[in-house]
Amino acid sequence: MRALVTGATGFVGAAVVRALIKAGVDVRVLARRNSDFSNLQQFKIDGVYGDLRDKDSLQKALSGCRHLYHVAAHYALWARDPSIFYDVNVTGTRNILEAARDAGTERIVYCSTIGAIGLPPDGGPGTEDTPVSLSQMAGHYKRSKYLAEQDVLTLAKAGLPVVIVNPSAPVGKGDVRPTPTGQVIVDFMKGRMWAYIDTGMNIVDVDDVAAGHLLAMEKGRIGERYILGTKNLTLREVFEILSRLTGVKAPSVKLPRGFVLPLAYANLAFAQMTGIPPRIPLEGVKMAKYKMHYDCSKAIRELGIPQTPPEVALEKAVRWFRDHGYA
Repeated sequence: MRALVTGATGFVGAAVVRALIKAGVDVRVLARRNSDFSNLQQFKIDGVYGDLRDKDSLQKALSGCRHLYHVAAHYALWARDPSIFYDVNVTGTRNILEAARDAGTERIVYCSTIGAIGLPPDGGPGTEDTPVSLSQMAGHYKRSKYLAEQDVLTLAKAGLPVVIVNPSAPVGKGDVRPTPTGQVIVDFMKGRMWAYIDTGMNIVDVDDVAAGHLLAMEKGRIGERYILGTKNLTLREVFEILSRLTGVKAPSVKLPRGFVLPLAYANLAFAQMTGIPPRIPLEGVKMAKYKMHYDCSKAIRELGIPQTPPEVALEKAVRWFRDHGYA
C-alpha cells in the first residue's frame, strides 16, 4: 500500500513519514525542487517534484497512491507578501484534494491547525464543536487555514473520504526552520526571553501528532475534526519547564498585552520596509489575547492518540536544537 505525503520535508510532515515507514507503509513524498531534504536523508523514499499550485504535478504524484496525507502548508506568522498564505494553504489544498478525488484516492487525512478551532467567549477549553468564524481568525495564516478547512468540509459533504486533524503546538526533533513555537524555544535557550505575556498554549509531541495522523487514517470518521494535543499550559509554565531543562532563568516580568502591541506594529512596519522578519510578530501578539487551551478528549477517545507529557516533548526539542547548533 502506497501513501502520498505532502509537506514531508517540514517538521510535522517528516514526523508523519517516519511513522509511516515504521508502520511498513510504502511512502511517496511531494516536494518542491528547492526544499530542504535534511529531515528525510535517512530514508529511502519515492520522491516526486511538484507544487500544490501546479495541478499536473499533483496528478502525477497521486498516481498509484491509495492514501493521501496532506500536511503541506505555508506556516509562518509573517510574510512580506501575504498572498502566499492563500495560494498555498487555500488554493493548494483545494487543488490536491480535487486531484485526489479525481484519482480515486481511498482515504485522506488533512492537517489543519488548532487555530481554526473556536474558543468559548467566556473562557474554557475549545472543542471541535465550539462555534468559530473567519472574523475570529487573527492573521493571514489562521485565516487561510480556516478558509481551507471550510473547503475541505464542503468536499467531505460531497463524498470525499477526508478526515481533518487539528494539531495544537507541536514540539520535538526535526524542527529545521524552526516553526514559530520552535523559535520561542530557541530564543529562550539563547536567553532572549526577558519577559512574558499572560497567555496559554497546548504543547504536543510532534511524534504524537504523527501517530494521530495514522490513527485518523485508520479510525477517523469522514468529515470529522480531531484536536491532536495533550496538556494545557500557561506560557509562564512552559518557560518554567524550559528553565528546568536548560538552566536558563525563566522570565519573571509579565508585560501587559497593551504594552507589547504598539511595539509589534512598529516592528511590522520595519519588516515591511526591510524584508527582515519581525522579532515581535504582530499575529503572535494578537493571538496572545486568548489562552489557546483545548479539550483533546475526542482524539484520545476515538483515535487513541498517545499522550506524551509536555515536559518530555520539550526535552526532546531542547536536545535536538542543542545537538544541531541552534542554541
